[in-house]
Amino acid sequence: MAPASDTIFALSSGRGPAAIAVIRISGSRAGDALKALGVKIPEPRKAGLARVRNPDPLADNEIIDEALALWFPAPHSETGEDVAELQLHGGRAVIAAVLAALGRIEGLRPAEAGEFTRRAFENGKLDLTAVEGLADLVMAETQGQRRQAFRQMKGLLGGRAETWRQRLIQALALVEA
Repeated sequence: MAPASDTIFALSSGRGPAAIAVIRISGSRAGDALKALGVKIPEPRKAGLARVRNPDPLADNEIIDEALALWFPAPHSETGEDVAELQLHGGRAVIAAVLAALGRIEGLRPAEAGEFTRRAFENGKLDLTAVEGLADLVMAETQGQRRQAFRQMKGLLGGRAETWRQRLIQALALVEA
């Protein structure tokens, strides 16, 4: 397992081709990654138009794509770390070029499967039941599965368990008294 201090990146949407592809970057160097791609960091939680450029000196600052860039500074992000997102055109060549460009930036590495969610859990953004609900939501095939997974992801099960825990603590306190 790679250190949690690394800045990671990955395609967060489905594989192309598609109309839109979302590439997420999470960690302390997320802002540096945007700058290396020639992207001005937009205001937090507001989309900004960006010309994503190839940082390779041999590429002569070539524009890879025009995209939307979003910035979510820590701790107010999905992972609790600085997070940047690029919403690009979803062609395979565009996705491959941006991922390759990110891979050439010092201090960045591709994310492992589930690593964004793990970081959210480690940083207190999700509890274990929400993590399980998210996994179930991604895998849901029926409307019933989707509804149940969404409720679990939003804390219904975790909230009930916490209520039961509080009641048990109060009951134990009364028994001891």
